[in-house]
Amino acid sequence: MPDSRTAAVRGSGMAQGPRLRRALSLWDLFLYGVIVTSPVAPMSIYGIVSVRAHGHVAAIILVAMLAMLLTAVSYGRMARAYPSAGSAFAYVGQEFNPIAGYVVGWSLVLDYILNPLICIIWCSQQSHVFVPSIGYPSWAVFFAVLFTTLNAQGIRTSARVNAMLAAGIGCVVVVFLGVSAAYVAHHPYGGDGFFSKPFFDPHTFSLTATVGATSVAVLTYMGFDAVSTLAEEAQNPRKILPATVLTCLGIGAISLLEVYAAQLVWGTIEPFPNIDTAFPFVAGRAWAPMFFVLGLTLVIAQIGSGIAAQLGAARVLYGMGRSGALPAGFFGVIEPKRRVPRNNVVFVGALALAGALILPLIARESTGYELAVNLVNFGALIAFMGVNAAALMHYFIRAERRRWIDCVAPVLGFLVCVLLWWSLSLPSRLLGGSWMAIGIAFGAWKTRGFKSNLVNFELPPDSADASPEAVKA
Repeated sequence: MPDSRTAAVRGSGMAQGPRLRRALSLWDLFLYGVIVTSPVAPMSIYGIVSVRAHGHVAAIILVAMLAMLLTAVSYGRMARAYPSAGSAFAYVGQEFNPIAGYVVGWSLVLDYILNPLICIIWCSQQSHVFVPSIGYPSWAVFFAVLFTTLNAQGIRTSARVNAMLAAGIGCVVVVFLGVSAAYVAHHPYGGDGFFSKPFFDPHTFSLTATVGATSVAVLTYMGFDAVSTLAEEAQNPRKILPATVLTCLGIGAISLLEVYAAQLVWGTIEPFPNIDTAFPFVAGRAWAPMFFVLGLTLVIAQIGSGIAAQLGAARVLYGMGRSGALPAGFFGVIEPKRRVPRNNVVFVGALALAGALILPLIARESTGYELAVNLVNFGALIAFMGVNAAALMHYFIRAERRRWIDCVAPVLGFLVCVLLWWSLSLPSRLLGGSWMAIGIAFGAWKTRGFKSNLVNFELPPDSADASPEAVKA
C-alpha cells in the first residue's frame, strides 16, 4: 500500500492528457521480463564463463542468480511504493533528491539504449552469416525498423509478440535438453562425480576464478529490472514485485538446466573451438542439426530481447521527459491513439541503428560488442545500487516499523552491485564515466548549477481504464 508521501504525490494532479494504458497482467509482466532477459541468455557467454570458472558454469549461474535476487526484491518493493514508468530514476529521486534521481536516470539511459543496439548488431551479423547476399548494413536497418514498428503499435501488440517468442524459444530449449540427455545416456562417461563436476570439482575450483566468472555470468540476468518500467501499464502495480522475482527465478532455472546439460555433453576441461560461439558447438555435438537450429533460435531470442529493451528505454525516457529532466515537449509526450511514447520509441530506434552502423567501423566487431556489453552493465549496476539504497531508505530508515530484513537485504544487494561494478573493464568505466559527466554537466547547465528544480516527480492520476484491482491496490 503506498504511503502518505506517495499518495500526496499522486493526488497533486498534473495536467490532464493521454496516459499509459493499464493492460498488463502478471503473466504479461513475467513474459516481458523473461524475453527481455532472454531464456537463452547464458548461451552467448557460456564459453567465456566456462574458461574463467574452470568449468564450474552451473555453480556460477546459481551464485549470480542469488546476487541478482537481492536487487530484484528491492525493485519490486519500490515499484509497489512508486508505480512509475521512470523506474529506478523515480525511486531514487523520491527517496533522496531529484539530482540523485536524475543521475540514476542518466545511467539507465545508457543501459537501455545500448541494449537494443547490441541486439541489432548481433542479429545483423548472424543473419548476414545465414544470408551473405544481404549485407550487414541492410540487416541492421531491417532489425531497427522491425523493433521500432512493433513497439510503436502499442503495449498489447508487444505483449502478444513476447508470448509467441517465448513459446518458440522454449520449444527449442526443450529439444536441446532432450537431445543432450540422449547423448549423455548413449555415450560412456568416466569416473565418480561426473554429474556433480559442473557444480564443484576439487581439482579445478578457485575462489578467485569464481568471483571473476560471476561478474560475467550476472549478464544472464540483466534486464529483469525492465519489468518495473511497466508499472503504470500493469493492471495491478502490486504484481511488479512477484513478476520481477519470478523473472529472476525463471531465468535462473532455465539457465541452470541449459549450462548443466552443456557441461555434461562437452565436459568441463576440453577446450572450445571458439569460446564466443561455444554453445552452438556443444549443441552440434549432441545432435548435428542443432548447430543451425540453435543459431537461428539465438537470432529470434535477440529479436525479442531487442524489442523489449527498446520498449523499456522508451519508458525510461518518457519518465524523465514527463518529470522535466529531459525536454518534456518531445520526451514526455504520449501518442493519443495507441497511448505509447512514440517519440521515444523512434528516438531510441534511430540511436540504436546509428550505433549499429558506426560501431563496427571504429572497432573490431568482437571488441566493439564486448565494450558495449560492459557499458550496459556500467549503467545498470549504478541503477541497481540506487534502487537498493532507495529500498533501504523507504522500508527501513524512514519506516515506522523497522525489521532487520529491510536493512540486510538492500545493503547486501548494494554491496554486491558495487563489487560487480568495480570488476568491469577499465575502458568501460572510463567511457561510462564520460557519459555520466556529460549528463551531470547538462543537468548543471539546465539548472544554473543545480540552483533550481531539475526534476518534477509528480505523477498523473491513474487512467480511467485502470482496473478495479489496481485502484484497490
